[in-house]
Amino acid sequence: MSWRIAVRHRTGYVYSTAVRASYNEARMTPASSRGQQTLESRLEVTPGTRPLRYVDYWGTVVDAFDVHVPHSELVVTASSVVETAGQLDPPPPIGWDAVTSAEVADRYAELLGASRYVCFEPEVTSTGASFAAAALPADAALQAVAWSHEQLGYERGSTGVHTTSAEARAAGKGVCQDYTHLTLAVLRAMGLPARYVSGYLYPTAGDADTTVGVSTSGESHAWVEFWAGQWVPADPTSLAAVGERHVVVARGRDYADVRPLSGVYHGPPAESLGVEVELTRLR
Repeated sequence: MSWRIAVRHRTGYVYSTAVRASYNEARMTPASSRGQQTLESRLEVTPGTRPLRYVDYWGTVVDAFDVHVPHSELVVTASSVVETAGQLDPPPPIGWDAVTSAEVADRYAELLGASRYVCFEPEVTSTGASFAAAALPADAALQAVAWSHEQLGYERGSTGVHTTSAEARAAGKGVCQDYTHLTLAVLRAMGLPARYVSGYLYPTAGDADTTVGVSTSGESHAWVEFWAGQWVPADPTSLAAVGERHVVVARGRDYADVRPLSGVYHGPPAESLGVEVELTRLR
């Protein structure tokens, strides 16, 4: 069953004194791809400026903008309407010889190795090898997703945006970003191309009112996609099926490639950061 969801994502920085200039990139516009269609999107920036929109190497919509007037606050609001689909059909069975062929390894080389926040550790590598030896790629990957889920306890504030998969595993706790990084580590160690997916998750019925037209507070979310003849999504944080509640915004090797708002500026450190996500089911 398809849903239509309105997303409003507001990020604001407050500085102790005026910032003279800033240079920024926003990855806050949902993607149009298999299972999802972005119907409307706009980005508003205060102080006012005109963003330059382009699509990056990973297929993510990016709004680049500069602010050249002194400002003590920067507010970026992304608004969009997205049509999502239900759970996609699983891919037909495929063997390891096809998934690990030279052609696939060359095409997805950047999604097979370690990256800034995805670490190859001996225990993770051996765990992945045991899954790969006992099952076909898609089944082995789902076992790896379940294993990663079991390694961490969900605890807000226990990690940060720069926490690696190894650090989260050592701590035994984290948030969706950490579940995703750890899952990417074991999937890639198995020889499966795997990528980080960022976006939003509409809360389950127990946490929010899913009545059409009613807005609810949401938050950014992360999950994985692995290659088993086609891209297959999986959510290691909850193990729930990826479907109409998931809104894809960006994809990449890890969090470093999908940060919602990044940039540099000339001025004092930010005193506070505020992030608000509002999701409304339209149908």
